[in-house]
Amino acid sequence: MPLTDVKIRQAKAADKPLKLADSHGLYLEVKPNGSKFWRYRYKIAGKENLFAIGEYPTVGLSDARKARDDARDLVKDGQHPSHIRQTERARNIVGNTNTFKAITQEWVEKQRAKWSPYYLGQVERFMENDVYPHIGRLPIRSVTAANILTILNCVSDRGAETVALNLRQWCSAVFRYAVVTLRADSDPAAALRGAVIRPPINHSKPMSREEIGEFVLKVRGYGGNRTTTIAVRILLLTFVRTVEMRKAEWTEINLDESEWRIPSEKMKMRRPHIVPLSRQVVALLRELQRITGAGRWLFPNNRRPDDVMSATTVNRALEYMGYASGAVTGHDFRATASTQLHEMGFRPDVIERQLAHAEQNKVKAAYNHAEYLPERRELMQRWADWVGQIEAELVKEAASAE
Repeated sequence: MPLTDVKIRQAKAADKPLKLADSHGLYLEVKPNGSKFWRYRYKIAGKENLFAIGEYPTVGLSDARKARDDARDLVKDGQHPSHIRQTERARNIVGNTNTFKAITQEWVEKQRAKWSPYYLGQVERFMENDVYPHIGRLPIRSVTAANILTILNCVSDRGAETVALNLRQWCSAVFRYAVVTLRADSDPAAALRGAVIRPPINHSKPMSREEIGEFVLKVRGYGGNRTTTIAVRILLLTFVRTVEMRKAEWTEINLDESEWRIPSEKMKMRRPHIVPLSRQVVALLRELQRITGAGRWLFPNNRRPDDVMSATTVNRALEYMGYASGAVTGHDFRATASTQLHEMGFRPDVIERQLAHAEQNKVKAAYNHAEYLPERRELMQRWADWVGQIEAELVKEAASAE
């Protein structure tokens, strides 16, 4: 006769284990110490086996019967329930080890040598802040497109659509890596392509001659830290990327040769770059050398001498000069120099090389970081002279008006 809950609760322990039969091989074993365990007896290939279902009352009567029915289905297919459970347990252990965060960190290590420090920092920072709190501890096989969409929506809602787009691409790359290493079956982030609308791109615009004139006068009248003033002037006259200027080291500068050699790991395109220095820039650097030349960095951080000037330092200086946040950027100087140098008649290849833009031919790119160097020296001096001429004319006009 099948068991009932009342009969199970009333079952008393004896000197020897007591077996209370239910049905279809299920029974409750009552130990001498009073513990009660569910067992399922079955046969495969004529051999009797036992499957331990669980302890009562943690596993109730109805749950024990369901577990028995599931086990019976496996037995009918010739499978041992205990073997299947061991396999599932092992899979869960592996799944808990292969969390999304663990695999992402493994993927990042594989890419580290290919990325610039800045890009690496971006990936690690946004993953840590926006992704790991949601899905970092989940086994990667259990992460769904819905999980990722929630993350993307949260990031987009704070106005960071570009970050959300990057996160989708990075998550997709992590899943593809997990697939090829046999730890995931698909890439759920791929289905979310188009879920975030890319914001309008704010392309850098060339500054007019009048705008450059207004800018140099504002820099001239800036009463802030002299090191910051020199940084802004060098940014204008060399049109390097802001991060390349901020991380410049004195060992990269050769004032006697009028040359600045930026190593590949500091460049966006991961190639070494030569910046010929105009007479105006050399003069600025000699002045700067008297201020910061005893240290490693051209532009050290005022609060943390072992670190470099922060990006906000230049931005705050520009705001103090009267420019709204983002109204003038280093990319505007690059666009302005490119436009003006084309008008001066310099060859496009020379201009592109000095801008350190990507070389489509990667084999050629490995050997031509010094290509067109004589023309590039002339180019950099002509650019500095052009800016200097504008400033001199405006200063002269201002003096005449007094």
